[in-house]
Amino acid sequence: MSAVSAADRRSRALLTGYFLGLGAIMAVWGARMPAVQQAAHLGTGGLALILLAAAVGMVAGLQFGGRYARPARLPALLTTGSIALAGCLVLVGQGESLSALLLAALAFGLAHGVLDVAANTAAVRCQNSIGRPIMSGLHAAYSLGALVGAALAALTAQAPHSALFTATGTLLASVAVAAVPVTRSLSGADRPAIRAGAGERPLLPSQGKLWLLAALAALAAASLLGEGAAADWAAVHLHTLGAPTAASATAFALYSAAMAAGRLTGDRLTAAFGAPTVVRAGAVLATAGLTIGVIGSSTPLALTGWAVFGLGLSTTVPSLITAVGVGGAKAVATVTATGYLGLLAGPALIGALASATTLSTALLLPALLAAAVAALAHRALENPTP
Repeated sequence: MSAVSAADRRSRALLTGYFLGLGAIMAVWGARMPAVQQAAHLGTGGLALILLAAAVGMVAGLQFGGRYARPARLPALLTTGSIALAGCLVLVGQGESLSALLLAALAFGLAHGVLDVAANTAAVRCQNSIGRPIMSGLHAAYSLGALVGAALAALTAQAPHSALFTATGTLLASVAVAAVPVTRSLSGADRPAIRAGAGERPLLPSQGKLWLLAALAALAAASLLGEGAAADWAAVHLHTLGAPTAASATAFALYSAAMAAGRLTGDRLTAAFGAPTVVRAGAVLATAGLTIGVIGSSTPLALTGWAVFGLGLSTTVPSLITAVGVGGAKAVATVTATGYLGLLAGPALIGALASATTLSTALLLPALLAAAVAALAHRALENPTP
């Protein structure tokens, strides 16, 4: 393997920063959303509208980014997307009415979608330039950024959310402006897409395959549904088992920490064994972990189950984005948008199932979907030619 050039090292460090900042800003947004609701005197319905506006904006941003994220435009999209996202966070912090918050949330989601596509497309190209897997490590930076953002929100819980949003937005926008010279020189823009860790053979036939794109999108939705389940239902699950409040709150933190740990080692595993094997083994682990955690009906087993679930799913999304990256930014946007639909709709679906049965039964859904990922990932990621 040839040595990594200085330009590639700079590009990787730059993209690590973008993923770290994106994770932090999304965690700050989510953790202080109750304060936004209280400041604007909104009910549950009003808050739901704000979150819906952000989701609609994000889907639109993903599609916009997918259409315009050509290699020459990636640096501009990264910079403008970052500054716009940071600025919209400040606007959300200043919003005091439903109408103002709806507009700010819509713009926030739009900027999020554009930045998400640009960052992942640039990451695929940088990975191609380096010639070995780095995607899992970049997504680990997102997870670590989310942990930092959540910790920052917790430490400043007594401070006005507007001050936190303004400080966070200003800092991240300033960093994005300072990084402009490096962003303009991103490496890998002129390289053809290759399958990481598997030589130079193209992942897709030259014309692509709709069935493969659909399969990758479905796998992304299944994986991110699990992430949504962990974010919205892990603490509730522990609470139903009679766990103390502190233990209940720890469930998602353990899930996130395990996912970050898995992503930090994912690139080495992918290089050694290949993405299909790593994703399939991880999905089997996720299925077993969550199933035991749910069926076990005890706090220690539940906490362990959520942690193992996060560890098992840690490499799935980075591997799927690598696989679809050969199709360009539009394909990345399609798979990402479908994945986010699973993230957004999954918790509501689990809630509906829990109302009809029990929460423990409903939480078997993400475990079953992880099993489906295990069954289908090898074929989708290997991309056999008929």
